[in-house]
Amino acid sequence: MGATIRLKSAIKAETTVNGFEEPDKEPAMAENISADVKRLSFERAIEELESIVKRLEEGKVPLEESVAIYERGEALKRRCEELLRQAEARVDKITTDGAGQVVGTEPLDVQ
Repeated sequence: MGATIRLKSAIKAETTVNGFEEPDKEPAMAENISADVKRLSFERAIEELESIVKRLEEGKVPLEESVAIYERGEALKRRCEELLRQAEARVDKITTDGAGQVVGTEPLDVQ
C-alpha cells in the first residue's frame, strides 16, 4: 500500500504546476505532432520512425514516454504512406516500340 501511495503521489506531482493541476494537453499535443510531421521529408520521417521503433523494441523507455513516441510513430507512418502515394502518382512507365525504342510514357499501374 505504501508503494501505491508513493506512485499516486508521483503521478499527481507530474500533473501539477505550482500546486494546480494542468489542463489536459493531449489534443493540443496531437495537433502539434501532426503539424510538425507534415513538414518532414520522406527520408527524415522514415529515419525518425526507425529510431522510435528501435527505442520501443529495446524496452528501456518509461511508459508515458513510450506512449508519446508511439503516437508520434503513428503520425510518422501516416506521413511516409502519404508521401509514397504522392510519389507513385507521379511515376510514369516508359513505353517502347517493338524495336525497344522509347516512344513515350504512360501512368504506372502499381497494382
